[in-house]
Formats: sequence, structure tokens, C-alpha cells
Amino acid sequence: MMEYETKDIRNVALIGHGGSGKTTLVEAMLYNAGITNRLGRVEQGNTVSDFEQEEIKRKFSIRTSIIPIEWQDHKINILDTPGYFDFVGGVKEAMSVADSAILVIKSSQGVEVGTEKAWEYAQKAGIPKMIFVTEMDTPDQDFNGLLQNCQQKFGSKVAPIQVPWYENGQFVGYVHVLKMIGRKFDKDKVVDCPIPSNLQAEAQLVRTMILEAVAETDEGIMGKYFDEEEITEEELETAFKKGVVSGEIVPVICGSSINGTGIITLMNLIISLFPAPDEGQKVFAQNMDNEELEEVPCSSEGTNSIFVFKTLVDPFIGKFSMFKVKSGKLNVDDTLYNVATGENERVTHIYSLCGKEQKEVQTLYAGDIGAVAKLKTPKTGDTYGAKGFNKAYTPIDFPKAFVKMAVFPVGKGDEEKMSTSLYKLMAEDHTFSIEYNRETHETIIDAIGQQQIDVIMSMLKNKFKVDVYTKNPTTPYRETIKGKANVRGKHKKQSGGHGQYGDVVMEFEPSGDLETPYVFEEKIFGGAVPKQYFPAVEKGLEECIAKGVLAGYPVVGVKAVLLDGSYHPVDSSEMAFKMATTIAFKDGVSKAKPAILEPIAHVEVVVPEEYTGDILGDLKKRRGRMMGLDIVGKKQKIIAEIPLAELYSYPTDVRSMTQGRGDVSYNFERYEEAPQDVQEKVIAARAGK
Repeated sequence: MMEYETKDIRNVALIGHGGSGKTTLVEAMLYNAGITNRLGRVEQGNTVSDFEQEEIKRKFSIRTSIIPIEWQDHKINILDTPGYFDFVGGVKEAMSVADSAILVIKSSQGVEVGTEKAWEYAQKAGIPKMIFVTEMDTPDQDFNGLLQNCQQKFGSKVAPIQVPWYENGQFVGYVHVLKMIGRKFDKDKVVDCPIPSNLQAEAQLVRTMILEAVAETDEGIMGKYFDEEEITEEELETAFKKGVVSGEIVPVICGSSINGTGIITLMNLIISLFPAPDEGQKVFAQNMDNEELEEVPCSSEGTNSIFVFKTLVDPFIGKFSMFKVKSGKLNVDDTLYNVATGENERVTHIYSLCGKEQKEVQTLYAGDIGAVAKLKTPKTGDTYGAKGFNKAYTPIDFPKAFVKMAVFPVGKGDEEKMSTSLYKLMAEDHTFSIEYNRETHETIIDAIGQQQIDVIMSMLKNKFKVDVYTKNPTTPYRETIKGKANVRGKHKKQSGGHGQYGDVVMEFEPSGDLETPYVFEEKIFGGAVPKQYFPAVEKGLEECIAKGVLAGYPVVGVKAVLLDGSYHPVDSSEMAFKMATTIAFKDGVSKAKPAILEPIAHVEVVVPEEYTGDILGDLKKRRGRMMGLDIVGKKQKIIAEIPLAELYSYPTDVRSMTQGRGDVSYNFERYEEAPQDVQEKVIAARAGK
């Protein structure tokens, strides 16, 4: 592959709903550019983008692939992103390095929830956008209706630059309204021709729409437009690109990836309308000395720096770090250092990845995307720089995961292998995390959704040869007391020689503080229990509260007072008094109205208003309490409290209820007494174990 300077590079993310045709579009672009000699099909599992075993099996993308395409003396780095929300991490990675985005919409499906979310991601990234409507060759198309839907959802900035041309129900070409010429598909070419008479009026109407949109972004065009002066084609195209780059205009074009129609036009427009890396938005990095943000120009003349935006882990060759050259010019044998760790790294090989293929290159200019293998300490989000570069680029803002699942190895002794493999997968995907719960002795996965967990389990088995199973995590219940009890605990044992003797009288009652396991006091008078045994009594109490009398859960909120007791001058010992305390604890807590406490979470659900009723109805089924309503943009935020045991799959359920439009976040709030029927179920479940 040739070396390309910054001005000749375009970094474009393909975004959209799952199944909208992004990967198929990549195949059409590769074919039209002459890079492949056949069109791969997702259904056949032979596309360049979806090369992972899980992607081939499931027939959709689960990670972002990098596809460089050489076209018209330019390099277009296509970032083919996943469309399903569980794999949003791939979209976030692409957004961190893309300079523009193409929103792919399947004409027969229109604007779907994934389309809306993809638009939001691109808006947040602040990059220029273009809409590509695919499958225009299928029957009964309503391009105007789809266009109106886009404008309703995304605003008047959405502007078509083509009018589709049909003959006998067949999609045969389009009218290019910027140039006001007809273009007809002729096998693998596009031929200029007069505008058909039946499209003249519509084309003129769309051109007027474009002129108005451009006039709002360019004062020179605005003056000519209102003075009814002639606007040259060059002036219009220059002003139009300016509007696209600023994000004030979002052009809409159409075609068919399967038949290859409109693909060449799309690639030409990527080059002519989208910005090079040094033409887009400014890039800032945090100065490591004073923590202030400073602009870093995207120039090959600057100091070398790269940003690692994605990590691939291969069981055989190790880590591949995918990066964007933010400044300078990266050459083989350059030495960079990790800004976070200070560790120096020598770049021995630079790769240009095309799906799973790796092509070695010698140099990458500022703005280009590449990969490097076998760095010592790379992580997604790391900044590497040459000597003198002391800035760190903003890490990727990954969404927090709220779907929880406990995972266990099937094979005995595979715990360490499972844990190591999970950490390798976590290095690839920062939207899930793992933690070991010392209380329940479970490894817990926090993920975006159940589909993501299914993929992780499958990858553990097929990629790392670890067979696992999952179940809901053990809910961390607690036990407490609601009443008061005064009891004696006596431990007496004689078996020849010194015996064991400890005797305590203790009072147990609620402490009023459920965040503290216990409060210990002594009110001994007259030396009934010598002071040297007080620590032993407290130690016995400390050991007892780890396991309650009802279901063996930790005990909280107990006040224990040592009131009286007795001792033996020879047979008493610290161990004897610990044992006596244990006896008193079990008897006293059992008599002091013990109860099961359940963890309660503060939950916030953000949904479109039309789904509020469904969410509130479901809330009752989960024993939830609504605490308030708020407005967030055009959506409703439902604030509630729900028992943690009801929440492990709640984000997935909310997305199902809202067709993917709902978001959930929650955090632990407090413990409170569980209803009696729940307590009985918890006790029975623990007894069964």
C-alpha cells in the first residue's frame, strides 16, 4: 500500500442500525475499488469486515473493523461498526478516531432505533455526517417519505443531493441536483445524461432546498440567492462542502450495495465533501504537567504522537494495538513512550489492517490509522509520544454496564484459566468488566446486554478453550434483629487436666445503624468477667456476625452488651470466652426477632414518553417504588427504588420493552427489611444449598 499524506486521507465511520447494510456496503466499495474480485455476503460468512468466528456464526458485526480503500489517489479508512447496542463499544472506538460518518439506512426499513442512536453518537462526537440510503432497487420504495422521516428525526439540516430515477419500477439512476444533470447506471459505470422530464420539477424543488440550506451557512451565497444572481457550480460545491464539514448540512444520497449502484458516487463524495484529518474539528490533549487542555495540530511536521483506540487479543500472537497518528509521522524503528506509564517502546513493525489481513508499511502520516503488535503495556485509550510530547489524549467514554451475571468454569481447576481469558477479552472490549466477589466467591461479569454475555461465553469456549456456564449472581442479603433479648452463654468442658470455662450474660438489640455490623459494649460490675477476657468476647462476636442464624448471611445493625458472667481461675481462657459468646450470639439473635434485609438500588430509567406506562407497570412487578419523574431532552426520566435482586437483567428487559430506546442506570442505595414472603424464599433457598 502506498504512503498517503494527511490531505489525502479520509477516516469514515459507517454507522447505523444492526442489519442496515454497513458490511455489505464495505464489500461493494472494496469491489468497485478493485481491491476484491467478488462481493462477499454476510449470509455466506465471507466478508472482509466480519472475519471473527462469532461474527460469521451470528451473521452480524460484533466489533469495529478497519478497511483501508485506495481511491482516486486518496486513502479512505473505513471503520465498519457494529449496529446492535450490546456492542456499542465498537462504535465508541470508531467515533474517537473518525473524522466523518456515513449513516447507513436500509430503504425498506427506514429510520430505526439503531439509526437514532448512531446519529446521537455522531452528534456527540461532533463530526460531519452523510446519509446513504441503500437497497433502492427493491420494489415499492418511498424515498420522499424516508427523507421526511429523517428530517423529522434529525432536523432540516438533512438535505438530499440526489433525486432517484426509476424506469418501469427499476432503479436506473439519479438526478445530481448540485450539478443539475441526470446520471444513469450503465453496468459498472455512471453515464451523464439529460434530466428526464418527469423529474425536472422535483429536481428543481430539491435544488431550491439545497440553495436555502447553503445560503444559511454562507453569506456570499445568501446574498446572491436573495438577489437572484447566478450561483456558479464551483461556488455552490465549495459552500456545500463548507456546510457539510461544519455539520450544518447532512447530504443524503442513495444506491444499492448488492447491485453496486451509486457506490462510485459515494466514494467520490467522501473525497470531495468530507474533511481530511487536518480540516476537521480541532484536537486537544491534556498537558501532563499542568493538566490543562492544549490543541495538538494534526500535522506531519509536529512531534510524533499516537492514540490507541482499539485492542485485539490473539491467543497466539498476543495484542494488536490499533491507533491513529494524531501528530507527526510514524516510521518503523521509531521510539515512543507510553505517556501514562513512562515506558519506552520501539516500533519494529507498522501494519495497515484490512479486516484480518495485515500489510506492513514503513510510514504513516498524521491522521492515518494503523496497528502495531507486541507493545509491552498497551491499553485502549493510551497515548504514546516521542520524546518531548507530554500530553494525553482524552480517553474513550465507554457506557457503563449494568447487566450482571455470575460465570463459573465447567471443568474443575479451570478457574485461573477462565479468569485469565476473561481479562484478555476485557482488554478488547472495555464495555464489560469482571470482578471477584469475596463474599459470595463468584466471578461477576458486568455487561451492556445479554447478547454481549452470550458472545463472551462463546468466545471463551471457542477461542480460549474454556467451557463455562452462567447464572444470576447471589444477591448480597443481610440479616439483622428487630427485637431485644437477654441471654446467657456458657461453655464448660472437662476432659482431664485443665478444663474450659467461659460464661457470659449478654443483651442483644438493634443498633439503629445498618451500615455497621455491630456495636459492642461492656457493663460488667464487680469483676464478674475479668477485663482480659473482654477482647475475647468481642472477637467471638466479630466472628459470629459473618454468618447469621436465618440463612447464613452477614449480620448488621446489632448492639451487643456484655452485662454479667462468671469465670474459673484455672479453666477460663480467651478461647472459652469466645465459645461462650458464640453460644450467646446464636441464642440471643434467634430470640431478638431476626429478619432478612435486601439491598435496594436507586434506579433511573430514561425512555421516550410513550413507554412511560409500560415501565411503571413493570416497576410494580419488580416490587419497585417510583420516587419521581423528570424531563431529559425529549425523554422522560423515571426515578425509582427497586430491590437489587430484580435488576440483574433489567437493562435488557427495558430495551426490549422500549424497542431499544430506553436506558437504565442504577447504584446501591441501602438495605431494608424484605417482605415476609421474600424472606421465606431466601431462607428456603439457602437451606436447599
